[in-house]
Amino acid sequence: MSEFLSLAYPWIKTLHVISVVAWMAGMFYLPRLYVYHTESVEQGSETDLLFQTMERRLLRAIINPAMISTWVFGLCLVFTPGIVDWSSVWPWTKTLGIFVLSWHHGWLSARRRDFVAGRNTRSGRTYRMMNEVPTLCLIVIVGSVIGLKLSGW
Repeated sequence: MSEFLSLAYPWIKTLHVISVVAWMAGMFYLPRLYVYHTESVEQGSETDLLFQTMERRLLRAIINPAMISTWVFGLCLVFTPGIVDWSSVWPWTKTLGIFVLSWHHGWLSARRRDFVAGRNTRSGRTYRMMNEVPTLCLIVIVGSVIGLKLSGW
């Protein structure tokens, strides 16, 4: 298996990066939809149903598959011999960023269920603040791989 992973490394890394880009795009957009949904839409209206449809499709068609493929290809990279040195700092800080981003994904999914049930209690301000979580995770993750790894941490 490790021989296959080593031979497929460039393709696995390519698919991982593509998956991350798709996941991040959705993670940046969904909280912004929630801001507009909260501040501009009357519950039970046609527009409410339209926003629910957009949010559901974004999660099911883009964000969820992209997260799954990010994790699958990322784990393939982890198990590729010579790629991760767990005695360094960078894989641990990257892992922290990944877990926070995955938690945030789950939090956003739960908020969609709140909108569907008509029990959203969070303000647009809350969603604006939560819209910054993916950016912070991105800084930690990319900073870990490029900054810390290349500097030998």
